[in-house]
Amino acid sequence: MDKIFEQSLLYDFYGELLTEHQKRIYEDAVFHDMSLSEIAEEAGISRQGVHDLLKRCDKILSDYESKLHLVERFSKAKATVLEMVKLTENPDEDNLAKLRQLGNQLLEEL
Repeated sequence: MDKIFEQSLLYDFYGELLTEHQKRIYEDAVFHDMSLSEIAEEAGISRQGVHDLLKRCDKILSDYESKLHLVERFSKAKATVLEMVKLTENPDEDNLAKLRQLGNQLLEEL
């Protein structure tokens, strides 16, 4: 997965679990594409401090995912729904049976 996309997805799911300071710095780096120097100047901390905080946030968000698997479950559910949509393009008996099976599978996973 692309690093920026992965960071964005993890932040979407777990960002509210970061402190306000961590969120502000992380958003500046990931979403506003600011440099470490720009963030450091704005936040009144060292460039190394920004770097360390970003690494710590990445680890925190990854740790939440490794324990809760919400992004993984979301991705699987999305793939299943996309497959279901594709099956509706040709609604024959086989595809309807597959749709039912996928629907039941999705319900069990939720």
